[in-house]
Amino acid sequence: MGVEENSSGTVTTDVADVTGTTATAEAVVAEEVTTLAAGTVVYPIAPGYRVNVRRGPGTQYGIVRTLPYGMSVPVYCQKPGERVTGPYGTSNVWDNIANGQFVADAYVHTGSDGYIAPRCD
Repeated sequence: MGVEENSSGTVTTDVADVTGTTATAEAVVAEEVTTLAAGTVVYPIAPGYRVNVRRGPGTQYGIVRTLPYGMSVPVYCQKPGERVTGPYGTSNVWDNIANGQFVADAYVHTGSDGYIAPRCD
């Protein structure tokens, strides 16, 4: 858990899965929550962070992919899991951003310290 730097100097964080639209960090900060045409709300990942998307709600789960800087993600449901500290505090809430893909809520600007979506089954 925490921040990692790889051999190329890129900083990544131990977080989970995401699907969404790409934008610059400035655009993400300016537009905190976006609604896509289909009515899906997306939330920005903390500016300056590349977040690992994981197969489950904890860093012990495998990494599916790493989100690029400036990414926004949908939150379909949320699940309790490993406690993670990030730019938005410390939380055990993990956000499901796609089928089998989770990111730590502590890296997603949802505007809440609690649940903002239904609990995942």
